[in-house]
Amino acid sequence: MHFFDENSSVQILDRFSSDLRIVDELLTETTRLESEKQSEKPAVITSDWPSSGCIEFRNVFYRYFAEAKPVLQELSFVIKSKEKIGIVGRTGAGKSSLIGALFRLASVEGEILIDGIDTANIQLNDLRKRIAIIPQDPVLFSGTLRRNLDPFEEYSDPDIWSALESVGLKSVVSRSWGSLDKPYGENSSVGQRQLLCLARAILRKNRILVLDEATANVDPQTDLLIQQTIRDRFTECTVLTVAHRLHTIIDSDRVLVMDSGRAAEFDDPHTLLQNGNDIFYGMVKSLGSDEFKHFSDVAGN
Repeated sequence: MHFFDENSSVQILDRFSSDLRIVDELLTETTRLESEKQSEKPAVITSDWPSSGCIEFRNVFYRYFAEAKPVLQELSFVIKSKEKIGIVGRTGAGKSSLIGALFRLASVEGEILIDGIDTANIQLNDLRKRIAIIPQDPVLFSGTLRRNLDPFEEYSDPDIWSALESVGLKSVVSRSWGSLDKPYGENSSVGQRQLLCLARAILRKNRILVLDEATANVDPQTDLLIQQTIRDRFTECTVLTVAHRLHTIIDSDRVLVMDSGRAAEFDDPHTLLQNGNDIFYGMVKSLGSDEFKHFSDVAGN
């Protein structure tokens, strides 16, 4: 049997007291956080909103908090229903901030309209659950596959299996887990977790899909599978893709080039590659002459 001496007991108590102070400080800081601003008179939206997925930014400024310098400035553009938009720019250009503004994660000035409704007039929960997003780091819950794919128990087993089949995971799940009600393995690859997030988006049938560098950490084969799945299953959706690899957006309908928090260029890839002074032209040219020719050929088709 092991006994603690007096000094050991004092050390344990001191460490415990220190941990309690840290927890108390964290709780204090959390209670000081300002609540997210909700609309006082929220708009009434239908169960199928957004039905077309048209997005319009009108002179939008975006700040991380009210007194901060804007990270997005004077953004004004329209994304048409079912358009596939690539969003590119150098590090710090404002690509992810644009997505943050769409979800109203911080302070937004100006208007962001989805199907003609100002998102400032929509309850945040309603807004965020109507837009599907697949981030760079896949977000999964602890628990079963079913809870990850259908946390509110809204869909049938055939619907869930169909979504898994769409992303090439049906056979893997059947072989490795055999059931939707078994815990999903933490040792699964990043690629598998991204595909599971994609299956969740397919299941929910959102009309707007956002990919925030979703393929940055997956192997090229999984990247191709994700891109092909999006082409096949999201033809009726508006898709915004923040690009890490330029080849993932070269066949987009249009490319939005961000620079220092502003929309510097916004046109189809073929047109953007015609001007040697454009930012997008320079980004593709930096990949080498062979890649530039390949990108030009793809964009021209």
